[in-house]
Amino acid sequence: MDLADYGEIPSDAIIGFNERPKRVTSTNNGDQNHKIAESSSQQREPSGNNSIRVGKDAFRGERKLSRSKVSHESVRGARIHPPGERNVENGERKSPCRKKRDALKKNQVAPNVRIRCRRRKRSAHMAESRNWSAFQWSGEDAASAGQQEFQLTSSTFALTGDSAHNQAMVHWSGQNSSVILMLTKYFDFNTGRVTESSLWRSTDYGTTYEKLNEKVGPKTILSYLYVSPNNKKKIMLLTDPEVESSLLVSLDEGASYQKHSLGFDILSLLFHPEQEDWILAYSHDQKLYVSVEFGRRWQLVHDNVVPNRFYWSRLGLDKEQGMIHLEISVSDGRSQYITCKLQNCSDANKGKPFPGFIIPDSLVVQDEYVFIQVAMGGQSVHYVSYKRNAFYPMKLPKYTLPKDLQIISTDDNQVVAAIQDWHQNDSYNLYMSESGGLFFTLALENVVSSGGPEGNVMIDLYEVAGIKGVFLSNKVVENQVKTYITYNKGRDWRLLQAPDTDLQGNKVYCEQPFCSLHLHLHVSENPYTSGNIVSKDSAPGIIVASGVIGPELTSNNVSIFITSDAGNTWREVFEEEYSVLFLNQGGALVAIRHTPLPIRHIWLSFDEGRYWEKYSFTSSPLYVDGVLGEPGEDTLIMTIFGHFSHRSEWQLVKIDFRSIFNQRCTFEDYQTWQLNNEGEVCIMGVKRIFQKLKANARCVKTRDQYISQMSDPCPCTEADFECDYGFERQSDGSCTPAFWFVPSTASRDCIAGDSFLNTTGYRRAVSNNCTAGTLLRFSPRRQRCPSQPPRGLQLLTSEGTLVATLGRNVTFLVFLEEGLGSTTSITVDFGDGTAVSYANISSIEGGIKHIYNKVGIYQVSATAGNSLGSDLVILYLHVSCQLEQVQLSAPSVVVMNKAVNLTTVLHPSNVGTVTYYWWLDNKTEPIVSLEGGMSFTFFKEGSHTITVQASVGNTVHQDKRTVAVYEYFRSHVLAFSSNMDELNPGVPEWRDDISRAVKGSVVQVTGISAEQLLVTVLPGLPTAAEIYIVPEKRSREGTGDGKWAHLDQLSQVLLSALNQDLIQFTLRPGVQVNVYATRLSPAPLVDSSDSGHNGAAVIMLVSVVLMGLAVFVIYKFKRKILGINTYTAEQPEKEQEVIPTVTSIAVPDPEGDVMTSLEHVDVKLDSQSRAYLPSHTDIKLSDEAPHVF
Repeated sequence: MDLADYGEIPSDAIIGFNERPKRVTSTNNGDQNHKIAESSSQQREPSGNNSIRVGKDAFRGERKLSRSKVSHESVRGARIHPPGERNVENGERKSPCRKKRDALKKNQVAPNVRIRCRRRKRSAHMAESRNWSAFQWSGEDAASAGQQEFQLTSSTFALTGDSAHNQAMVHWSGQNSSVILMLTKYFDFNTGRVTESSLWRSTDYGTTYEKLNEKVGPKTILSYLYVSPNNKKKIMLLTDPEVESSLLVSLDEGASYQKHSLGFDILSLLFHPEQEDWILAYSHDQKLYVSVEFGRRWQLVHDNVVPNRFYWSRLGLDKEQGMIHLEISVSDGRSQYITCKLQNCSDANKGKPFPGFIIPDSLVVQDEYVFIQVAMGGQSVHYVSYKRNAFYPMKLPKYTLPKDLQIISTDDNQVVAAIQDWHQNDSYNLYMSESGGLFFTLALENVVSSGGPEGNVMIDLYEVAGIKGVFLSNKVVENQVKTYITYNKGRDWRLLQAPDTDLQGNKVYCEQPFCSLHLHLHVSENPYTSGNIVSKDSAPGIIVASGVIGPELTSNNVSIFITSDAGNTWREVFEEEYSVLFLNQGGALVAIRHTPLPIRHIWLSFDEGRYWEKYSFTSSPLYVDGVLGEPGEDTLIMTIFGHFSHRSEWQLVKIDFRSIFNQRCTFEDYQTWQLNNEGEVCIMGVKRIFQKLKANARCVKTRDQYISQMSDPCPCTEADFECDYGFERQSDGSCTPAFWFVPSTASRDCIAGDSFLNTTGYRRAVSNNCTAGTLLRFSPRRQRCPSQPPRGLQLLTSEGTLVATLGRNVTFLVFLEEGLGSTTSITVDFGDGTAVSYANISSIEGGIKHIYNKVGIYQVSATAGNSLGSDLVILYLHVSCQLEQVQLSAPSVVVMNKAVNLTTVLHPSNVGTVTYYWWLDNKTEPIVSLEGGMSFTFFKEGSHTITVQASVGNTVHQDKRTVAVYEYFRSHVLAFSSNMDELNPGVPEWRDDISRAVKGSVVQVTGISAEQLLVTVLPGLPTAAEIYIVPEKRSREGTGDGKWAHLDQLSQVLLSALNQDLIQFTLRPGVQVNVYATRLSPAPLVDSSDSGHNGAAVIMLVSVVLMGLAVFVIYKFKRKILGINTYTAEQPEKEQEVIPTVTSIAVPDPEGDVMTSLEHVDVKLDSQSRAYLPSHTDIKLSDEAPHVF
């Protein structure tokens, strides 16, 4: 049997011990074509292709299943009825279930009543709590004590010294090789790393093993085992990266090793499907490496590679064999699909099969198909490329709006996809395509889905091995899960017929559609078990599965069922948990009991499960942890892995079945059987006849003997055709157009050629091989493309957005839904005065590139035209450059109830269309505008934060300012000495620091309260600032004249200090900066009228006039103003403008509000000046930190 890679499962999936149990771990199943359909994104787990991973005590519990979600625990199997429990009349004991049925029979139960009885399930908890003993394991077989027991040829080998190891990875080379490799290790679940390991090798099919720790290095800790899928003699071992990052390579089936250091940590590997030495390695830092020497040397391919989205090229489809398909991450929310040459992934050698960006984690390269997803208009559009040609949007039924799409299969040139529609949550719909993977039709609705162990999606769809076109699926019908089967790849589905009798031979009353057989369809992730369902190519027609009989699928009273005719009839074979495996190319079946107790027997059947013989494989009972058969099943040797107790060493029991089989099979040992579907022998257009061994033929099959199939074609009937895209099947079986479908839009052939296949509403299934009959009636007819004007013209950018960057290439994609492509010309006008024309649509499949040299909004149009008409589509493209900064300009202090102007400055200034978001007046909702400035009125005093965001394309920048709102204030514009400009770096932080320095100097010199001063240094050169004097909180309730008078007094004190060069600070050692007062404000601060006059300038002018009048009155009448001691002197010269000179100013006591140094302020005037100062009792300091300096 072909065994696949196995990874790890959650440790809590195993029950049975209080401490961390030893377990079996696995990921993928060996036969990829026959496993449960799942997401096409497969994790590349680090393990060998023919290796399994086992662990101790893996099966100490019972399987937990739910109706719509199958558990992925390692505990798998089905309940089995011991073969010895039979009818008492035949000399054997009668079961309690049989007694109950006999009682019911006497009452003549109606035919539609189903009679089923199951023994109570064994409690896993009770079983685990017992200590096994000879009494218990012999008791396990007591039920079959009357049956003859046969002895198998076996040998046991103990892995001495590995009793602490809880995981093992096993590889059997196969291909007539006797070599088995086993890597055992101790995995610390607390630290998540391997701390011990041992490597064992057998050269005699597992009879004896040699420990190779000394060959690989006694201190080397091994973590993973890899095997080349093309040459099983080539082995690769990875060390634990926590200790050392290296790998060991063997070219002789593990006999010798060479160690090579690694410059990176390997997360997963992908081997080439044909070249045995070519390997791709993915690292933890999202880099992809390649080796063409089986790991001896590595070369970086590309960085920023999306996990699991890298694929080898395929010969015959790709241009070169040594090419890699990659999805690389470009930015948040965007990826790109590229191709690279094997050892040269430079920009010159990169290919871009799809010119635009794609949705992250959407690239799937599978057989002839490449799938991607593209974001368009807020939706995800799925694209497909067939045979590496151009990409086209996948055509689903019009109102199918997928939330999720999973590629299930691409076999036989047909895509099977599972789509979760907008209204579905726990189910998917199955769709089938034609050969190109473009047009999809519905095959089955509401298929059960569940989450996989690695976050992938598991779909309850199973493809039966050995017979093409046969699928089993679980479907939700009126809130019940039922199992359906199809023999023609999804065209027709029906329920499974329940067995006629149960295991004891009692008749089972089960009438469809109320009752049928339902199966669990998940394939085992555990190499020990056969899973819920298993079939083999070597045994066509035989399916073994666990399930129930009744109205729906449940997890209670699960039995094992088998069919020998591909699902037409079924038999119940076990009522207890057994795992059934195939032996001798399917010529025999092996059943191993699934139990938490140790066992020493297995069961064999040579007649497809009708009768089972009991065989002993060991003298001492063994806890079974895993089973391994040679890949390909060419020999009759099996190895069972287990242990005698929880802490014992690994025991490897080699079983040789060759003694059971007498000779090689001859022609007389075979019989034929014909595939049918409820009597219909023409399936998928042919009659198929298979060969299989006769019952109880104990001969050895060879590989060429089971590949025996005869087929005869059948004449075509309607049953060989499914409904074509846009058509729906009616109750009478006919296909009619859906209400949304316009038949002329279905074909793209006319875009690239002159003829097309005109559908009849039917299409023959891709794998159907019928001939003649009604073939011509239902097949599409080739016709010349009609002369019609083009319709359905589409124009979009390759990135799926309406934004382009200045100076960079933008790629336009043009699609035409209808029209004769060979005669339809295309003209694209870029909106900047340039245009380009093409003779036909086929010449622009790669897109049209253009570069814009100016920012702006451009009207881009595409016109498709021919002699019968034209079609036009328009796109408005925003071309912008990168916005680097936005600066908000706003006054620091504004007057309440007066409009204030807010402006922004962009760097660079011309970036294209900008959207502004304004947060004003401490509100949570923004005002959105396209203007970089606005006028706003504050109606409440206090501190207000203004925030503006400028958005250009995907770039958003922000700036904010704090504005103080007062009913009244005074302000003065300040200038600085010239040495200031030389040291102005022009950054906001520097301006804030200068504001603090100016404010501190003013407070120190004038004694004005810090609470009443706000200083703002203005951007630009020459360096300037504005200082605001605001009222104290306690003085805001007075009359208007009183409020202004106090601020005027403080203003005069400030001006006096400024004009006497008393306001200064040290910028740095040796650099003293003086602050001066200027006369005019550099910019409007407050809008006081509709005329737009500068409010601050008007206030300043009025202040100057009032100050002049006050000085004139003082001079004329020599009056003493209350609270101010003023001394004046007469001068004979002409009176000049008064400039106050401050010579002595009191400093407030920091410990209190009372002035301690002066009782009054003396002002000495020179011969040309007169002045006044405010009372010291009106000047106070505040410890409150201001918002604006």
